[in-house]
Amino acid sequence: MRAPATDLPIVLQDVSYRVRDTAILDRISLSFVPGAPTVLIGPNGGGKTTLMRIAMGLVEPTGGQVSFGGRTGVPPTRRAIVLQRPVMLRRSVSGNLNYALAGAGVARADRAARAADLLGTVGLSGLEERAARRLSGGEQQRLALARALARDPQVLFLDEPTASLDPASTKAVEDVISGIAARGIKVVMSTHDLGEARRLAGEIVLIHRGRVLESGPAGEFFAGPRTQEARRFIGGELLV
Repeated sequence: MRAPATDLPIVLQDVSYRVRDTAILDRISLSFVPGAPTVLIGPNGGGKTTLMRIAMGLVEPTGGQVSFGGRTGVPPTRRAIVLQRPVMLRRSVSGNLNYALAGAGVARADRAARAADLLGTVGLSGLEERAARRLSGGEQQRLALARALARDPQVLFLDEPTASLDPASTKAVEDVISGIAARGIKVVMSTHDLGEARRLAGEIVLIHRGRVLESGPAGEFFAGPRTQEARRFIGGELLV
């Protein structure tokens, strides 16, 4: 029996993305493989969000190639993304989640049990009838994670999932992300919080001006960064 197709590894080969005369990404070669979360760090405007959108399959690169499990042109059925400011539908928590489950093709008879499981996963059990737009910022982010998980993804992209959250909400979201990774889902996320990167990352990718300055195991990166730019960034200096 043939093994089911997988989207991993996601391989970017000399990927560039230009908008008119501006290079957003410049000849990036990078692989996302199964395992602990990959965390993208670097200054604002460095290309992290564009990189994730291309790896998700939402944006076509203007140069280079992206492959998914050795294949190209694969629709993002086993990939999901949560943007920095997810939009909540004008529905209840369960209404938002049922909408996502319907879009993922889950049979109507199975949605209630699946929704209960997902809400338990993200710590929102008991809030099913709450209006989604009345949730706190951290609760909305966890609901967005539940909606993404409705697709049963192999790969989950997260664009600064704890931006602007207070410490308690940040911890709650980080705990959910750790749980997702422990289930074998590949997490690729961006963050400006080096403490968060230390807590969650198995691999670090430092991006600046559309290029990968350094990448590798998180422990090695923080213990002994190889480039001057990485040492400066870890030290709190601004990269311009």
